[in-house]
Amino acid sequence: MSVPEPVPQVPRLEVYPLPGRTGVRAAGEVSLATRGIWERVLERAVGEGEDVYCLELSAVTFVDVAGAGALVSAARRLDGGRRILLFRPPPTLPRILDLLWPGLPAIEVSMS
Repeated sequence: MSVPEPVPQVPRLEVYPLPGRTGVRAAGEVSLATRGIWERVLERAVGEGEDVYCLELSAVTFVDVAGAGALVSAARRLDGGRRILLFRPPPTLPRILDLLWPGLPAIEVSMS
């Protein structure tokens, strides 16, 4: 009797409007398989025109370096003191940002 091989899980990234704020709540992971969704979220952040765009990331389990780079690229396109506010990102994301892109004023991290 053979044991069936496990079906590999496809990485997912789900995005929901953030009630009461301009921004979204994301759940899942940011990787090659979900990059398109992540980049559309970031394009919206740039295009909204609000002073602060909130990304609630407490349900995001992983952000790869390319996903962090896309975030940095979007933040660099913000003008006039606008910023992206990351709420409770996975612990590795602030470390990657500090290591590779230290001191970006357009990205603010809140762990609370």
